[in-house]
Order: sequence, then C-alpha cells, then structure tokens
Amino acid sequence: MTEHRTLTWYLERNAKRDPLRAATVEAVRAFCSASIEISDLIGQGALAGVSGKNVGLENADGDDQKDLDVKCDSIIRRHLASVHYGAVISEECVLAESADDEAPISIAYDPLDGSSNIETNMTVGTIFSILPNTPGLQPFTGPGTEQLAAGFVVYGPQTSLILTLGDGVDIFTLDRKSRIYKLVRDRVQIPVDCAEYAINASNVRHWEPPVQEFIRACTAGMEGPLRKDFNMRWIASLVAETYRILIRGGIFLYPSDARKKYANGRLRLLYEAHPMAFIVEQAGGKASTGRSSILDLAPRSLHQRTPLVMGSANTVRHVERLHHNRERVASSAFRARTLVR
Repeated sequence: MTEHRTLTWYLERNAKRDPLRAATVEAVRAFCSASIEISDLIGQGALAGVSGKNVGLENADGDDQKDLDVKCDSIIRRHLASVHYGAVISEECVLAESADDEAPISIAYDPLDGSSNIETNMTVGTIFSILPNTPGLQPFTGPGTEQLAAGFVVYGPQTSLILTLGDGVDIFTLDRKSRIYKLVRDRVQIPVDCAEYAINASNVRHWEPPVQEFIRACTAGMEGPLRKDFNMRWIASLVAETYRILIRGGIFLYPSDARKKYANGRLRLLYEAHPMAFIVEQAGGKASTGRSSILDLAPRSLHQRTPLVMGSANTVRHVERLHHNRERVASSAFRARTLVR
C-alpha cells in the first residue's frame, strides 16, 4: 500500500545515503515545489494572464517562445536558487549558467514541454535531468548513462510527478488540497510488447524506409507481418506520450526525416531525450535513436537534437532491426556495384 507515502518521506529516505544523493534530492525538491506553482498557473489559464501565445522571441534553438514558456522558466530558476549546483541549462537559454564548480551536481531541464498545446487546453509538462558535476571538466558532455536522477511532471487532469533516482520508477500525484505529492504507483514496469504506437503520421512521406515499413506493418494489423491490430496515438506532448507508455505500454517515435532541420531528429538530447530514456529504461523499456541506445550518446552541443524511439522493449528492438537490415542490404548492394565496376 502507498497511501501514507509522501514525496517528502520518499526523498528524505533517499537523501540519507550519501552527499551526492543528498544534493540530487535537494534539486528534485526544488523542481517539485516549482511544479506546484506551475500547476496552479496552468490551471488558471487565461484567468492568470496565460494566453499560450508567442512573445515575439525565439528560444536557444530557434523555436518561438510562448508566454508560459518564459513564466515557467522564471519559476523554476527561482526555486533552483537555493540548490548547490555547478551549472544549469534550460531549453529557454542559449548558454549554460555556471554557479559553483565545486558543487556535486549540474542540472538540465525543459520548463514546459508541449507548450504548443496550451491554447487548446491539452497536456503539458516539465522535464528535468540531474547529472554529476566534476570540478574542472566541462559540464553536460557525458552520456545519458551518467544521470543521477530524472523526472517529469505532467500537468493534466491530475498533476503527476514521474521520478527515477536510478533504482526504478515511481509515480506521485499532487493532492491539491494538501499541496503534497503522494506515491500512487511504485516500481513501474513497461510491458515488453505492445499494440499501440504514437507518431505524427502526417510526415510519412519524409520518413526513412525502415520507419515507413514499421508503420505499414502496424496499420496492416492482423493481416500484416506483426499479426496484431494496433491503435495509434499522437498528442504532440512528450510528457503525455511517455506517461501513457509507462502506464500501459506502447512505442513512441519521433524519427529523423528528410525535411529541413529534421535530419538529426527534433527532440533535444540533453533535457528531453536523455531524461525520458533514463526513465523508460529504468521501467524496463528501451530507448533508441532507431539504430543505437540514446543513453550511450554524449552531447556535442547543449541543444543537440536527436531521433527518439522508445517504449516497450521488444517493439523498439524490432524497429532497430528494420534499420539494421535495411543498412545491411544497402551495404551489400554497394559492395556488389563496386565489384562489378
């Protein structure tokens, strides 16, 4: 039973392990307190002056900033002010902000994922990643496997926090009356197989052949090679898609494609793909570029983009096999042409 277990109890229990874990918990607490304030703001919507409209500026990677993006980033920065960190990077900032090089952790976050949904009253969220800080070394250059903790908050009909401290995944829901997060699901496990996929199917003509092949197999249902009927979902909110996968399984695909600026995918590695991959794999799922592990990637730049395929492990592996098979065929054909010449 989990009724008596609050987030405060959970974090205090984990903070006692060692100084590094204590610093990690301090950062998680800051995100949790910020998320309660953000939840209130989003819940009031236009009544609080939140329109979801562009503010006439662009973020670090060229996307239009909305008024709520800016407000949420400001709220999180204020709550992080008391946290001892080496550096912090937000989607809304071009450069990382350095603090104390001797601090044990650094922090990366997306203050408001899915902000394009605000005007239509759809689900949005906050994503964060907590990493070790090594004095004298450039922060945010290690692979995703180095993460100490990751989490995301879903602002939907319920406000829920999904958290991993590197030992499984737990879900907390905000009790709006007491303003306390309470544990509702522990040791979450994603089913290894699924019958549900999420992708923006309007881009089918731009996808690589292996992705097209996989989606054709899904839409063929029982008559296709996968011998299974699939349902499709697409919310255009990474937090909502990931939460659904954690609860009932499925696969999410945001692949690279042939459009301008999409050759390397669209999601940011450091503060979107890395934390979500860490959470999904801690819950028994798998996260990939379509070819290799997301968590093995080390960022080459702060706002680097990446393809992301994640969810039920066997289904993600199937997508990887399609990519590898296609590449082997192409390689064999190339060698054959070279020999003929």
